Parts: sequence; structure tokens; C-alpha cells
Amino acid sequence: MNEAPRSPSLWRTLVLTTLAMLAFAANSLLCRMALQHMLIDPASFGSVRLASGAVVLALIVRARARAPATARVDWLAASTLFAYVVCFSFAYVTLAAGTGALVLFGAVQLTMFAAGLRHGERFAPMAWAGFLLALTGLVYLVSPGITAPAPLGAALMAAAGIAWGVYSLRGRGAGEPVAATAGNFARATPLALAVSAGSLAFAGPAHASASGIALAVASGALTSGLGYVVWYAALPGLSALRAATVQLSVPPLAAAGGVLLLAEVPTWRLGLSSLAILGGIALVLVARSLAVQPRVRP
Repeated sequence: MNEAPRSPSLWRTLVLTTLAMLAFAANSLLCRMALQHMLIDPASFGSVRLASGAVVLALIVRARARAPATARVDWLAASTLFAYVVCFSFAYVTLAAGTGALVLFGAVQLTMFAAGLRHGERFAPMAWAGFLLALTGLVYLVSPGITAPAPLGAALMAAAGIAWGVYSLRGRGAGEPVAATAGNFARATPLALAVSAGSLAFAGPAHASASGIALAVASGALTSGLGYVVWYAALPGLSALRAATVQLSVPPLAAAGGVLLLAEVPTWRLGLSSLAILGGIALVLVARSLAVQPRVRP
């Protein structure tokens, strides 16, 4: 008699999820650390990040005991991954780690909510209130003022968030996620290298110290490549709602890391915007959860 498959243990899911969230937050810290001190130029950071992530993911796919997984070639997914990495890298030239993570995360979630509306998903009043609250918080964060983030950096990070949201939506039903991600990293790398070549032609010589390259490799190989593998391993133990909810921890983790490691100063604007954006997203998630729960008749 065949044994029923065992569900992932609570502790295993908790550890994997924690590691994945720390990795996602660390991406912002590593990029900001490299660019804040001009250890590497943003185009080179993005190229090295994608290339090192592609190598690590390819090795992981190849090292698996079973037959190598195949994934369909999706150049649109690769292009949106490329757009995310490049916009992310250039945005962190001027943005603080916590601010960048908040803009990125808010833009990702708002993009996915908007896609749901476009495909006919109906929002309950609580979900609409949460959507508008999150949008208001994002607008307040980037609105003009003494403590407002640099407009170009905020716009680039919002573009990165939209690209990542589209990439995430595109990845639904992509088959084996690690193999699909490995292929997308490999296809996005030449696009990033082309940006680096263009940067050499129009923005002057690139610069990359050993420390800057090391930070970019860490971002690509560890917090991106291995981070995604850990996240995919955690997902079987998480419902869709929990998977979306735990990602609310990424901006606060990045902001705390920015204060502790990069001497960034927290502001009231960032705090209030965080409450509005993350609270609004939480309302949408709760409303979605209530909407799909079966009604029990008395």
C-alpha cells in the first residue's frame, strides 16, 4: 500500500520562510551598500547579479537526482526579470534601503491587484478600502517634500515593482519553478550585459571594485538564486494567503537593516507610508480570504 505524502512540518516551513524573507530584504541592503559607497556602477551590479544567479540556479537544476526539469522558453518573463533587475539597481543609487523596498513591494502588490481587477476579480468593500489605502500611502511616500525620496529613484523602483509583478503573474503555471527561474536568469543576463555595454558608451567607463563585485555576486548567487530556491521549498507549506502575507515583513526588515548596517535615518514619512501601504495590502488579503471561505449553514 502506498503511503500518503506527508505535509511539510511547521518548523521546516517556518525556518525556510524566515530565511527567504531575510534573503529578499538582504537584496535591497546589498545593492544599496554597493552603490551608496560607489563600489560598483549600477549597470555592472545588475549584470553580475543576473549572471551569478544564472550560474547558481543552473548548477542546482543540474545537480538534482531526478532527470533535469524542463521549462518552456518565455522571453517575456525573461524581459520583465531583466527590467526588474536593471531598474532596481539604478533606483538604489539614490534611494535608502527601506524606502526602496517599500516602493518596490507596494508597486508589486498593486500591480497584481490591478491585474486581478482586469481579469474580472471582484473586490469587496474592505478590499477596495485596502487598495485605496495602499495607493494613498505610496503616493504620500513619493509626493514632494523635504523627506521625499529622489523622484527618479522612486520612479525607477516603481517600474521595477511593476516588472516584478508582471514577472510573478507570468510565472503562474510555468511548470517546475526552479528550472523556469534558471532559464529566465540565463536569458536575462545578455540583456543586462547589453545595458552595461551601452552604459560604457554613453555614461563613461564602468567601475567595479572587488568589494562591489562580491556584493553583486552575493545578491545574485545567495539572496536571489538560493533565496528563490528556499522560497519555492517553503511554498508547499503555505497557503496562498499566508505566502502573500509573510512578504509584508520584507520592507520593515530592509528598513531595520538600513538603520543598523547603513546608518540610514528613519523618517515619519516612511513610517506613516509603511503603515498605510502594508496595512492596506493586509486588508485586501483578509478580504480575499473571507471571500473564498465556504459558508457554513446552521
